[in-house]
This record gives sequence, structure tokens and C-alpha cells, in this order.
Amino acid sequence: MSDLSHLDDQGRARMVDVSAKADTTRIAVAAGELVTTPEVVALVRADDMPKADVLATARIAGIAAAKRTWELIPLCHQLALSSVKVNFGFTDTSITIEASAKTKGPTGVEMEALTAVAVAGLTLHDMVKAVDPAAVLNGVRLVSKEGGKRGRWSREDAAPETATGSDDAAGRSATVLVASTGVAAGTREDRTGPLIRSWLEERGFTVRGPLVYADADIAAGLSEAVRPKPALVVTTGGTGASPTDATPEATLALLDRELPGVADSIRRRGLDVTPHAVLSRGVAGLVGRTVVVNLPGSPGGVKDGLAALDPILDHLLAQVAGGGAHE
Repeated sequence: MSDLSHLDDQGRARMVDVSAKADTTRIAVAAGELVTTPEVVALVRADDMPKADVLATARIAGIAAAKRTWELIPLCHQLALSSVKVNFGFTDTSITIEASAKTKGPTGVEMEALTAVAVAGLTLHDMVKAVDPAAVLNGVRLVSKEGGKRGRWSREDAAPETATGSDDAAGRSATVLVASTGVAAGTREDRTGPLIRSWLEERGFTVRGPLVYADADIAAGLSEAVRPKPALVVTTGGTGASPTDATPEATLALLDRELPGVADSIRRRGLDVTPHAVLSRGVAGLVGRTVVVNLPGSPGGVKDGLAALDPILDHLLAQVAGGGAHE
């Protein structure tokens, strides 16, 4: 029983003494989803539920819960949290929840991130139950953590091989990132993030997001998107010539190597539909072994970009992973 840190040699519950551990920056990311009806998803996205602003209320509840985890989970330490973020995304029949927590100290913040997801999800349930009392909170899980003696851990890295042994979960993992000040503020519907997510899921990817960031915060969004080292990050929005469009610059600041042919192919595909496609400044490249691709912020531009990616994506990911033939 002593292998379990919260049990002593006699199997009795205890609070772990962390006084001898070094203070390091600790970050944890957790996720979950509220499975509900298409009607509820549409109402929440349109901010048209009978109760107050659903997402804002759930976000505040999640942040508040993370700060009070030590009071809710008996053996948790009281932490000085430096950051808690709660983000939401949508599929046709669910509201996805992702929370990150950060501190500098001698112990991790996994429980704070998990508690934020759980309470945000329960708050969502409370807000939508008048329309869908059968909604289900599913899959509350730790996605990644870093800091301390053990360093970085990711669920994707720890996942077992598939039955064929040819693909592991990390090889088919993707993150969708939306750059939109309006969507981040809740004043505009996200019409591109769910489109990319569905496209990736149809091709067997495990998808994180859509993560939504205002244009001014897209650099932080990209850093968060690549942190768990997914195989692929697809961004949408912020690629034009507007003064606030900053996605290409933020992407270039992270890239180890560019893939200019991929970005050119996306623009060429768009030019078949509209001359405005030439205005896209989107880039593509590699951050370590993560492929990052910028797509425009319109549904049409996203569809054109995905069509350009479709015939090359598997071969590209195989090459980056070291298993593809070089032709």
C-alpha cells in the first residue's frame, strides 16, 4: 500500500509532506465534456438559454473551484495558483471543457485542473437541465502535467499502442486553435473550429479543442496548443492583412522549420474559388515533431485548406515521425 502516496505503511490516509521538495513551475491541463442535445448546443452557442450567460457562469465556477480544491479534496495542499484558465468548445452534441492550472511550488496542480473541469461541467449541467435533464458529464481526465522531479507527462505519450501496433495515440493527435476576438468574447459564433474538429475526427484523430483565443492573445494560444506535443495543430483565423491579424507572426516565432509548400498549396486551392485567397498570410511548419498549419478564418477558406491538406497529411505526418518514404 505504501506505493500510494496518500497512504502510510499501515494503509492509513495521510497528507503528503512536500516540505523537502523543490519549488518548480507546475502546470496541469485537464479536459471533459458535457454530452447533450443538438438543441442545447445551439442554444448555448447563441447565448439563448433561459438562464444567464451559460459559458461565463461555468467558467467562473471552474476558476473558483480550482482555487478551493484544498477545501473540497481532503488531502490536497493549499496552493498559491498563479493562473487558472477554463475554455469551452463545441461538437454537434457536446460542450467540451478544458482547464489549465499553474503554480510555482513543491507540489503539482493536477487536482486543481481536474476540479475546474468537473465543477465547470456540473455548472453547465445545472444551466441546461431545464432543456435537457439527461445531459451527461463525461471523460473528466488529466491531459498533461509538467514540473517537479518527474518533468513532463502527457496522456498521449502514455497511451498504449493500438491493436495493429502501427499507430499510437500521439501519432493521430491534433489540436484545433481558433484566433478570433469576437468568438473569445462570446459575441460571435465559432463557425470554423468545429468544422476542423469534425474533419480531423473523421480521419481518426484524437482532437483537443477548439481552443479559442483573441487575436491579441494568439501567441499564448499557440504555446498552449503545442505544449502537449500533438502530431498536428491546425489554426483558423488571424491570417489576413487586418491590423489585428497576428497568427502568422506568432506561428513563425515558434517554428523550427517552415513548410512553405504546404502554405502555398492552401493558397492555390483557395484561388480556385476566390481571388481573395491570395491575401492569406498563413504559414506552415514544424515545432519539434508537431506540424502546425494556419488556415483562414472563413468556413469556405477552411474547407479549401482542408481539401489541400487531405492528400498529403498522412504522408507528411509519417515523414515527421521518421517513418515515411522520401519521394
